[in-house]
Amino acid sequence: MVASHATLPADPTAATVDIAATASSAITNADAVALDRANVFHSWSAQGSLKPLVIAGGSGSAVWDHDGRTYLDFSSQLVNTNIGHQHPKLIAAIAQQASTLATLAPAHASHVRGTAAAKILSHAPSNMEKVFFTNGGADANENAIRMARLHTGRDKVISRYRSYHGNTGSAIVATGDWRRIPNEYARGHVHVFGPYLYRSEFWAETPEQETERALHHLRRTIQCEGPQSIAAILLETVPGTAGILVPTPGYLQGVRELCDEYGIVMILDEVMAGFGRTGDWFAFDAFDVTPDLITFAKGVNSGYVPVGGVVISGEIAATFDERVFPGGLTYSGHPLAAASVVASIEAFEEEGIVGNASRIGRDHLEPGLRALAEKHSVIGDVRGRGVFWALELVQDRSSKTPVTAEYMGRLKAELLRLGLLPFLADNRIHVVPPAVVTAEEIATALNIYDQALTAVAR
Repeated sequence: MVASHATLPADPTAATVDIAATASSAITNADAVALDRANVFHSWSAQGSLKPLVIAGGSGSAVWDHDGRTYLDFSSQLVNTNIGHQHPKLIAAIAQQASTLATLAPAHASHVRGTAAAKILSHAPSNMEKVFFTNGGADANENAIRMARLHTGRDKVISRYRSYHGNTGSAIVATGDWRRIPNEYARGHVHVFGPYLYRSEFWAETPEQETERALHHLRRTIQCEGPQSIAAILLETVPGTAGILVPTPGYLQGVRELCDEYGIVMILDEVMAGFGRTGDWFAFDAFDVTPDLITFAKGVNSGYVPVGGVVISGEIAATFDERVFPGGLTYSGHPLAAASVVASIEAFEEEGIVGNASRIGRDHLEPGLRALAEKHSVIGDVRGRGVFWALELVQDRSSKTPVTAEYMGRLKAELLRLGLLPFLADNRIHVVPPAVVTAEEIATALNIYDQALTAVAR
């Protein structure tokens, strides 16, 4: 059983929470908003009308503001606080490392960095031999693309339209959603449609048809682009921001076979889906597939310190035994980040956190979310694994017309009013609590979703 360190009040909507340990009582939400709006430029936003939610502290699956209001955090921030907020083991490890050696250039050997890499490799497939550390997920994908191009001597990268790979040069162009379009400065990127049976691009009616037709579409794209020009296929194992699109049976194995047939590097992006999020150490563990490169980031240490990286197969690592790898970062394998990775993986192992995510998904989230769908006709589809779920909301189930932005705005306001911090994207609720979430917290959240959907329907 997972060891919880949360201190969530019995009533998650209560307005009286002791936040003295994390924030001064002299600070108000209004103070924080005023300071933020005067000085901070926010990402992915038009700046003029922003009204950011204030967060002052957190513990486990709960966060709270300066005015004493607490929320169940079912966003996990950006789907990354897998180990929950303020886990004492991670906090202690970061503090201890800071008191010993707070920074170090990447060229030096560091025991804590080597230990972090070894811990990651211990849960990776046996063909993986090295870890290249980065500052986050975007530059992990950048460097994986670079490795694939140098290893193969080819240029093009195939990724999916329904994807997000980060906001740096090649990563944002590999991304398929709207954020790619004003940022298309990198070369050699090709996009395809992947499996998404609920809104099939292939007129499929069964998972088997969706897999077969999506793989045919990918094969034809490879052939038409020229297999000799394609360095890599880059896929989120389970696309996250794009809708938590669990691959249909056989799809990832089929991609692996195409990569082998044409000499293409298979890169699986596990930045959001990895380290317990789907109820496995890596999301691909459930799909009987082994990639050539794995990218990871925030899930490995719940984002306590910025970190990311590329897990590299022995074959690709050997490419650079006598050849210089032309890439590096000042903070690669930063000691504070490395210490947090070691502590995080040890906590995952000792506290059974990955198993908890699996059990919560199987025994509580999936049946609870499907029961909500039986009650609320606005829920058109339920999909996910572990603590990684999406409810797709539609105006009617026959046409599958998405609900409006105005509907989603009212739903978000109602969820916050009821004491739940949600993750909403397009016409979807992403149900993504920390992997340490308890069955009792899931029951509370399901009740809040029910109340909010009922209120908005009125």
